[in-house]
Amino acid sequence: MLKNLFIASSAVVLVACGGGGGTTTPPPPPPPPPPANQAPVVASANADQNGQVGFDINYDATQGGTTFTDADGDTLTITVTFNPADNGLAAAGGTITGKPQRLNDVTVTVTADDGNGGTANDTFIINVGVDQNAIQAKFNGNIDLTNLPNYENPTIPAYITKLTENGNPVTNAGAILGRVLFYDTALSIDDTISCASCHIQAQGFSDIDVVSVGVLGGETRRHSMRLINTQYANEVNFFWDERAISHEAQETMPLQDFNEHGFSGTNGRPDINDLITKLEALEYYQELFRFAFLDTNITEPRLQLALAQFTKSINSFDSKYDSGRAQVANDTDNFPNFSASENAGKNLFLSPPPRGGAGCFRCHSAPEFDIMPNINGHNGIVAEASDPTLADFTNTRAPTLRDVVKPDGSPNGQMMHNGSKATLRSVIDHYNNIPVPVTEPERTQFLDNIDMRLVMMSSTPPSLNLSEAEKQQLEDFLKTLTGSNVYTDPKWSSPF
Repeated sequence: MLKNLFIASSAVVLVACGGGGGTTTPPPPPPPPPPANQAPVVASANADQNGQVGFDINYDATQGGTTFTDADGDTLTITVTFNPADNGLAAAGGTITGKPQRLNDVTVTVTADDGNGGTANDTFIINVGVDQNAIQAKFNGNIDLTNLPNYENPTIPAYITKLTENGNPVTNAGAILGRVLFYDTALSIDDTISCASCHIQAQGFSDIDVVSVGVLGGETRRHSMRLINTQYANEVNFFWDERAISHEAQETMPLQDFNEHGFSGTNGRPDINDLITKLEALEYYQELFRFAFLDTNITEPRLQLALAQFTKSINSFDSKYDSGRAQVANDTDNFPNFSASENAGKNLFLSPPPRGGAGCFRCHSAPEFDIMPNINGHNGIVAEASDPTLADFTNTRAPTLRDVVKPDGSPNGQMMHNGSKATLRSVIDHYNNIPVPVTEPERTQFLDNIDMRLVMMSSTPPSLNLSEAEKQQLEDFLKTLTGSNVYTDPKWSSPF
């Protein structure tokens, strides 16, 4: 019996040990963790580079694949970013190409990405300069492309709301080229006439003569219009007869006029293409056109763009009127800096007849005082400048009333298209009682073509019935529209 108990007990022990009498095999150890990714590193930093406005750049920012290394041998993806981002440069595969468009330096950041979360950055500068050796030699420091006057961001009063850019906003680079063109007598066939010959800064960019003298004694048909605030207006057509459909189209018409600059292509004269060839031979224009347009190509459209940018930049907003307007809510309020006569003249200007006003605002609205764009008739002055016995009914445009006179009150040359008015008072007298021809067919022709704002309720232009005191008040007000800076600011003066 004891023997049987021993056997049974042994069996129980064997079952409890799992049977068979073997040992348990331990599980295999976990695999070792993979080695940590090693990010790429900058092995050979890029040195700062030099570039020039308008000249091509082609630079490998990977330096043949040596800028970055990666200990893991990962394939690196290279990206390049620029600050500022809009200076004409681009990159593909780490190679930088393009033409710098402006003088501001460009910060370049080159990034290497190993695809496993590791990156490295290298940063360097492209110092952007400009080629102006010929400019410095020609203008003796009067022009420095690295330190240009401010043409593109003038201080304009908040109440000035009219702006006609025509897709050609003023830039410093374009305006400085336009300024050189404006004052360069090389733009005439005999090197005697520039745009500034007929548009004189000290005269409000007009001419003191009734008509202007061009090449070889030629004369203009009409008085030279003042070039003040030309883009701060609704009117887009130019010349007294509005034959130019834009500011830009106007700019090269005098160059191609037989009597003005002479490049007409008629009667054996050279044409606009000959002018372009002439300018191409002047090294300072090669540098100026590259600076403004990023290459040296000279074309008529580019001449138009640059000249228009300069003349558009000419502005005058520092008058006594502007000082007063800034202190009130509306033009109809009395200006605290005005005399009683000036405020009375302003009210006459802004009030319509027959309710005691002169109604000048109907064609020259404040605060720009430009000509309304829908004037389609003459203003009662129809005589030709060269022959007062001949009538010309096509003159429907006019310059702004700003700076009709100089700061000292003297006129900026003759007034009207034919220069027939020498003083402000004579202009006021004309509108106070417009003379109508008394004989036919001149009378009917005159009335059929006059601007209807002047006719109003009558078949003939009525008298405004202004007293001498009211005429003086109106004259006093018009003189407040004159500024001072436009007559002397060097940025609008000759660089030669």
